[in-house]
Amino acid sequence: MKPLSEKQVSRQRVIMLVDLDYFFAQCEEVRNPSLKDKPVVVCVYSERGGESGVVSTANYEARKHGVKSGIPISVARKRLVNVDAVFLPVDHEYYNRVSEDVMSILKSHADVFEQAGVDEAYLDVSERVEGDFDKAGELARRIKEEVRRSKGLTCSIGVGPNKLVAKIAADSQKPDGLTIVKPEEVQAFLTPLPVNRLVGVGVKTQSIMESLGVKTIGDLAGYDVQRLIELFGEKLGVYFHNASHGVDNRPVKERDEAKSISRISTLKEDTRDLDAIMRKAGELCGEICNELSRRRLRVKQVGIIVVAKDMSVYSRSKTLDPPTSDLEDLKKNVRELFEKLLGESGLEARRVGVRVSGLVKEEGQKPLRAFISRVE
Repeated sequence: MKPLSEKQVSRQRVIMLVDLDYFFAQCEEVRNPSLKDKPVVVCVYSERGGESGVVSTANYEARKHGVKSGIPISVARKRLVNVDAVFLPVDHEYYNRVSEDVMSILKSHADVFEQAGVDEAYLDVSERVEGDFDKAGELARRIKEEVRRSKGLTCSIGVGPNKLVAKIAADSQKPDGLTIVKPEEVQAFLTPLPVNRLVGVGVKTQSIMESLGVKTIGDLAGYDVQRLIELFGEKLGVYFHNASHGVDNRPVKERDEAKSISRISTLKEDTRDLDAIMRKAGELCGEICNELSRRRLRVKQVGIIVVAKDMSVYSRSKTLDPPTSDLEDLKKNVRELFEKLLGESGLEARRVGVRVSGLVKEEGQKPLRAFISRVE
């Protein structure tokens, strides 16, 4: 990226955070419009069957009944008993395709674009709106309309002078919201909000702060910074002080390619049988190879992960020479790693995972074996 000119440096930063509303569930509503007015719960089901698993996303109809991300599916069903609710398994392939289309739209409206997740992204629009927050509001409305028209999705957008304020603003009005916080409005905007609206203030930290009489971001802004450093350490104490005043100098920047790809899944039953483990691990290898093919990558290192019956975690890895993207190569090395780990311990596997790293761009032709395996 070119260095910024003096004019660009002096210009007021204008940052957007675009957050796709209840993304997985909304994708399902777009795919099947008859779901629109029903509670929709998208679930990560365990291999163990039945109600084993957790809620990934719920639409707002389901949230009215207390259903939210992270609760057990069995609890969600109890809260929606006697309600015409729909429970669906996650469909990552579909959601990722929709996400890629939306991110392309967002990127076209940004000076600098940073995807923060499958359903949210930061846009630095300082140059194209010339530091003008009113123009930024007009741009945000155009973005919302384009996403709605193109993909049938609503999104909530926060506009602020930095990433921190934009993120909190985006969370302030959902779904389908637009919140603009100009630089001179930052302190008034933040002051009344509960302190846990700041990233980094979890349940434990919030409890400590409330014991100090700090319940709002405004309370935190008035708290002695040296005392915060004593309580939380220098890095976190200074962060809390700056964040409470709406100070955040982090730039919006393009993300590097992921440095690794991993998949993990629960087995139908606890086992140390290598063939049973490899049936699941082979599926995971196939998913990883599909991702490698899509991104035209090869891998230099492969590893395995085992979560044992007692929930302890084990891992093994090895370096590959030369790098590969071939499914049979991957499965062969994964099998060797599992065989070695099982031989060294008496563990029973509850969950198994495969991880590849050292990703390099594919050059030239693939090994002949890769084409033969497809024909077979």
